[in-house]
Amino acid sequence: MSYFTPEEYLEIERISPIKHEYLQGQMVAMAGASKAHVIITGNLCALLVNHLRGTGCIPYATDIKVRLPSLNLFYYPDLAVTCDDRDRISNEDFILYPKLIVEVLSDSTEAFDRGDKFADYKMIPQLEEYVLIHQKQILVERFERKFNNLWVPQIYRAGD
Repeated sequence: MSYFTPEEYLEIERISPIKHEYLQGQMVAMAGASKAHVIITGNLCALLVNHLRGTGCIPYATDIKVRLPSLNLFYYPDLAVTCDDRDRISNEDFILYPKLIVEVLSDSTEAFDRGDKFADYKMIPQLEEYVLIHQKQILVERFERKFNNLWVPQIYRAGD
């Protein structure tokens, strides 16, 4: 396997027809999304655009990378919200300071989204919420950062 610097990765990613996440020098191709996945992400982004209007916060769906420089990683969350001026004024193809990250779960990514990826995202000091949305059932798992870096889960089901 070839090693790529973050700069090489960003350059290749700008022209690649396939999206890749960046894991400590390795480029990992991402699988395509199901129709349900795309609909859920699009609907949630539309709701957040309206909800966040005038707040200074910006929701990004699917095509924005979150960079974790201390871990040498770039991830493509399904949706991310940043309220940080440094992200808003940056011309980079990524954000560094997300406040909210949402992943729509699929069979192929669920274990990673719950495990290593969530552990990595916890390293972002500005991250306040991590949300997992199931696409095969009406179920949302919300993890909120509280004091002392404690992440408190809350489950939402149909009717909540």
